Amino acid sequence: MWLFVLFLVVPLIEIALFIQVGGFIGLWWTLAIVVLTAVVGTSMIRAQGVRAMEEVRSSFNNLRDPTEPLAHGAMILFSGALLLTPGFFTDFVGFSLLFAPVRRVLFSYLRSRINVQGFSSNQAQQSRPRASDSVIEGEFEEIDPVQNGEPGNSGWTKH
Repeated sequence: MWLFVLFLVVPLIEIALFIQVGGFIGLWWTLAIVVLTAVVGTSMIRAQGVRAMEEVRSSFNNLRDPTEPLAHGAMILFSGALLLTPGFFTDFVGFSLLFAPVRRVLFSYLRSRINVQGFSSNQAQQSRPRASDSVIEGEFEEIDPVQNGEPGNSGWTKH
């Protein structure tokens, strides 16, 4: 139900802001601001996205919980979608998500509402022996023993 309200309220806010801002500064300045925020937002997202990916990679390499860097990356991605959407309200929310303190507050709120059961790495799981470790899967091709005219010469060794 809240998603329906969100899809109804956000466009109404955007339309009202477009009418107000467009009436105050004019159509062309309004359109210029919308395009400018998209361009500036894209460059900011690119820089912060690279930083977020480095943090995710670092948390995996150091076997730390990657929840926070992944959440920051998701919020930066969502911020990019908001900044590419034409509108002043979505631009405000998108730019605010580009600030790390805002993301940290939002992450702490989300963390208090979500229960994470556990975290394990693939490296820790590989240290335990499994019953299937003795099975080696592969493919084979049957080779005709009379390959080069000489029986027994497989071609893998030199005489």
